Amino acid sequence: QVQLVESGGGLVQPGGSLRLSCVASVTIFNIYTMGWYRQAPGKQRELVATIISDGNTNYADSVKGRFTISRNNARNTVLLQMNSLKPEDTAVYYCHVNTATPTIPRRWYDYWGQGTQVIVSS
Repeated sequence: QVQLVESGGGLVQPGGSLRLSCVASVTIFNIYTMGWYRQAPGKQRELVATIISDGNTNYADSVKGRFTISRNNARNTVLLQMNSLKPEDTAVYYCHVNTATPTIPRRWYDYWGQGTQVIVSS
């Protein structure tokens, strides 16, 4: 069983910064990909950034150069540093973790955090 605990959301003015964190409480399965997704009111969930266990990262075009994703595998933690925030970044941000059983055949499971709200407004 995996639980994700997110923190760091809040209200910030345009141009400001926030750091989101997500801690995965997993003891049995191996974590492969960790990432952040967001969902704005009236919109579908969209990818923000992901990071694979080997450190490879992927960012949405809209956040490139402004957001930085990182992870600490030992602590099962993923961080999202959000700089130069814009009003269009306003959304509920969800931590996502992709896990797999350590045995073959692999069984894959996806887990989502409860979401942390980010509001960028003056």
